[in-house]
Amino acid sequence: MKQNVTLSVEKDLIKKGKVMAARKDSSISKMLADLLKEMVESDDRYEAAKRSALQLSKKGLHLGGKITWKREDLYER
Repeated sequence: MKQNVTLSVEKDLIKKGKVMAARKDSSISKMLADLLKEMVESDDRYEAAKRSALQLSKKGLHLGGKITWKREDLYER
């Protein structure tokens, strides 16, 4: 379901936007809707990646092997 949104934009920007939209065989409304959709999708991907990274950091990484040395052995003088 679509909903209309009212924006306040400088007149010069509207003029340039109309020209740009016409060159792309589009409309200002369509260009803004596409841009907003792209921004929201990008933010969703970022949030998903952040959640995944946080889960991985809580779980930790298996680096394999066992510790076969003692700290004291490393610092023997």
